[in-house]
Amino acid sequence: MNFIVRVLVTALALWLTSLILPERVEILGGGSVGGRILAILVVAAVYSLVSMIVKPIVSMLSLPLLVLTLGLFYLVINAFMLWLTTWVTSQDFFGELGLQIHGGFWWYVWIGIIVAVLQLVIGLFAPKKG
Repeated sequence: MNFIVRVLVTALALWLTSLILPERVEILGGGSVGGRILAILVVAAVYSLVSMIVKPIVSMLSLPLLVLTLGLFYLVINAFMLWLTTWVTSQDFFGELGLQIHGGFWWYVWIGIIVAVLQLVIGLFAPKKG
């Protein structure tokens, strides 16, 4: 249940980010409304899985950098999670569904900040575990 709520919160955050920065963030796939929603949910599920599996490992390996930068290295880690999501969803397995971010490293950082803030705000209204 917690994973489903997390995917829905992430989907809403990614969708809002694509509305805020339409020239930089593009969620591919879905010619109809239902297809568009499915594309957003698939991208959100991939991003959530990447964040659940890869992010703790990367955070543990980069612990000295996190301490040295007082946690600011999390911005780079979030940018890497977004890049990894764009790479995974660009594979042939997903077909036309996917996430594209136009721009370089700094756009990944900015978009990572926006997505994280939106996830925090939306997560405040999400149902909690009982």
